[in-house]
Amino acid sequence: MSLKPLIKKLLRSSLCINIVSWIAAHYMRLVFHTNSWKFIHEEIPQEYWSQDKPFVGCFWHGRLAMMSFCWHHTSTVYMLISAHRDGQIITKSIGYHGIKTIVGSTSKGGSQALRSILKVLKSGHSIVITPDGPRGPRFKVNPGLIAIARMAKVDIVPGTFSIQRRLIWKSWDRLIFPLPFGRGVFVFGKPIPYASLKDKDATQALTLELEQRLNDISKQADALCGHQPIESLKTDQEEPACYS
Repeated sequence: MSLKPLIKKLLRSSLCINIVSWIAAHYMRLVFHTNSWKFIHEEIPQEYWSQDKPFVGCFWHGRLAMMSFCWHHTSTVYMLISAHRDGQIITKSIGYHGIKTIVGSTSKGGSQALRSILKVLKSGHSIVITPDGPRGPRFKVNPGLIAIARMAKVDIVPGTFSIQRRLIWKSWDRLIFPLPFGRGVFVFGKPIPYASLKDKDATQALTLELEQRLNDISKQADALCGHQPIESLKTDQEEPACYS
């Protein structure tokens, strides 16, 4: 049996999922505490938290690894995670960092997830979504995120991270795998206010605007850590390898 089918078979086991999740969570905590971090425009989410005002946060799927530490505050934050096996690992991993989850996506299983999201937002808690997840295309915002913020009457806050020492997994999302003993940054972008979301005819323009803001802060974060920007998607083919 080749390695990839064996790994998939092992990850069907609840015990294996629990072990992998525990390792992942504690590794990310190690990375966080062995790097020096700078928060840029942290006043943006802090203003919402100080007013107990919920928002929809978002970041690109490839920046998932350290984003549990991005929304550090005392109120509860939820993250929308797919029901896929990988989603189970992510759910358990970020749970160690105090992030709660809603299972679903902005497309598949959307109606049930939407009800849960709106309930969370109306209760005063914020939710974080990867608008190009769970399957891409990379750096393309699913308009469902705009619709969610519109229905909940909340603002959208973009965020990202980058890190000096890292590997890039050649998956569709170019997942950043962070390494210890360096420096990193978290960057927040200018919010898209609910007032601009009211016009449904502006959905396409707002989608493009959000994509631009997410790309801009991701490029800024990478530049601050000495990296060139990660390129947008050119092919749907998955490449299971890493490069630094």
